[in-house]
Amino acid sequence: MPAVAGEAMVATSHPLATEAGLDAFRRGGNAVDAALAAAAVLTVAEPTDNGVGGDAFALVWENGTLHGLNGSGRSPALLDEIRVDDAGPRSVTVPGAVAAWADLAERFGRLGLDAAVLPAAELAEHGLACAARIADKWAAAERAPWPAPSIGQRYSLPDLARTLRAIAVEGPKAFYRGALASAIASACWLAEDDLAAHRSEWVEPLRLGYRGVDVCELPPNGQGAAALLALALYEGLDPTLHCQIESMKLAFADVYEHVGDAPLPGEFLAEDRLAERRALVRPDRAIVPWPSTLPRGGTTYLCAVDGEGMAVSLIQSVYESFGSGVLVPGTGIVLQNRAAGFVEREGHPNRLAAGKRPFHTIIPGMLLADGELLGPFGVMGGPMQPQGHVQVVLHLVDEGLDPQAALDAPRWRVDPGGFVELEPGLWSREQELRALGHDVRRATVQHPFGVGQAILRIGGALIGGSDGRGDGFAAGF
Repeated sequence: MPAVAGEAMVATSHPLATEAGLDAFRRGGNAVDAALAAAAVLTVAEPTDNGVGGDAFALVWENGTLHGLNGSGRSPALLDEIRVDDAGPRSVTVPGAVAAWADLAERFGRLGLDAAVLPAAELAEHGLACAARIADKWAAAERAPWPAPSIGQRYSLPDLARTLRAIAVEGPKAFYRGALASAIASACWLAEDDLAAHRSEWVEPLRLGYRGVDVCELPPNGQGAAALLALALYEGLDPTLHCQIESMKLAFADVYEHVGDAPLPGEFLAEDRLAERRALVRPDRAIVPWPSTLPRGGTTYLCAVDGEGMAVSLIQSVYESFGSGVLVPGTGIVLQNRAAGFVEREGHPNRLAAGKRPFHTIIPGMLLADGELLGPFGVMGGPMQPQGHVQVVLHLVDEGLDPQAALDAPRWRVDPGGFVELEPGLWSREQELRALGHDVRRATVQHPFGVGQAILRIGGALIGGSDGRGDGFAAGF
């Protein structure tokens, strides 16, 4: 069943993160305070997917205005050649999560950054029992910097605890200047000046009207445009599973070919262009070309809404499991491998360049109706993220499902291998899709289908859900 509350609610992928958010509410904090407390705990509870060595993005609804925060970092200001690695020191970009936390706390929070970070520091020092999903991902990670705990085994991260305490006491300067910045620069191709120069960016969110609901995403360098484009294409096609999949393939192809660290082209969602792209979809046959590449990824997503109507949609990541695999000695900081998201092709908008942000997978979502808040939502998981956004929106808007049912509904997935994967609940559609020419696979592993959270404000109450594929829950009061 969905979680229901009258005043405030938080939804995360880990029980301790949800509890941290609720505790922030109890101490008089607002939705941003709750989100930041949960986000800090997740760096300890889900170190496979996120950390202070990664990036963070957020959407914040406050007093009738939607704010976007891009907390992604850049490549080095000085490059010796146009080349990146998939992992290791040359795959690192400047971590933006800590600066993003500080910016959110300063602009919208009540309790301060220290109140959000100190509980996470205590957790990292005293330890916690490893959740089932994280134990599985940790054991499978190729670049894990620490031995993988088994399900329920207690682990602690004392070096990370010291780093978090330094951030709580000194703020973001403890991370981007001084001893920590020097240690980070010594461990990768970044310079101390790259860290000192980092700034988050407040941005204007993208909006798409879909059947009476505004679906909101962050603009590039994120892939939120892929979700909006797929929804826009699908709205003008037959309401079939086949057309959903074809729309997603078209959106992926467009976004990965034309989007980088620059504003979205003005004609991208123009109706004449949408009509031209829809014409490529045949109702009786799968003919849309497969995207040439899809990104990888590992991420954590959370959301919160308070009694005054503020809502936060926040996502943070180190990209792949344990990111670059580079552990900064003595700090507990595992650096992200976001530079692996660049391409080296001449003329591509996402080509590696000095001081540039790579094309990014992590995307927070927000829904509005009639100019008012409907609620935050998101689905983590690399290339699954826009696909998850599309499917959750369809379940919420087209089918009228509650957030928990919308998140737990079986999903399909356009796979980088050139085929469509179906979760068990959609296996009955296999022959239908095969008859249309889709290469269909039956999926038996949950991880590639992402983990989502959602909270909707309906009729004066908050109704939330936390994906059954994860370890967490939604709760409020």
